[in-house]
This record gives sequence, structure tokens and C-alpha cells, in this order.
Amino acid sequence: QVQLVESGGGLVQAGGSLRLSCAASGRTFTIYRMGWFRQAPGKEREFVASINWSDVGIWYAGSVKGRFTISRDNAKNTVYLQMNSLKPEDTAVYYCAARSSGTNVYDYWGQGTQVTVSS
Repeated sequence: QVQLVESGGGLVQAGGSLRLSCAASGRTFTIYRMGWFRQAPGKEREFVASINWSDVGIWYAGSVKGRFTISRDNAKNTVYLQMNSLKPEDTAVYYCAARSSGTNVYDYWGQGTQVTVSS
């Protein structure tokens, strides 16, 4: 099992920045990829960004490319999401997820952290 705990959400004005953190524990050696997803009220959960645990693979949703940066610190078993130039439409609950080696789904999820961007 892998446990994921997000932190860093909050309220920020449009144009501001936040950094989310996701700390992984447990069987972290099984992790292949980590991702960030978000879900706004009344909408389906959507992909934001992902990063491979052991190589340079990184992917972004078009809506955040150029504004958000995903990174990792393997020594701390932590993944970060630096969010700059935030917009009101970025308001959502942000979830961290982990995909195990040998699977093609994200099988571990954090509890989520609220990000609210005011206009």
C-alpha cells in the first residue's frame, strides 16, 4: 500500500501562486508515476500534471502548461505542484495520485486539498 497526503492548498487572488505538496509513504518503491488531478464543483475530475518517479517523463494538461510546474524530491518521497498565474477557473479540490509499476491506472489517491482563486 501507498499512502498519500497533500498539503499547501488555500485561498489566493487571481495572478497569485501556490505550491502543493504530496508526501508518499508505505511501499513507495512500487511507484511508477505520480500525478495531480483536480475536481471543480459540478465538474468531473480532470488531469493536471504527472511525473515519472524514476526518469524525466513529465506531462501537463493544456490548460495549465506554462503556468504550473510539477517536480519531485525522491529523497523526501514528495511531489510538488508549483502553480503560478492562478486563475479563478483553477479553483478546485486538487488530488495527488500514484500509479504503481505494471498498472495503467492511478491506484492510490490522497484526500485532496482545496485551492480557491478569487477574482
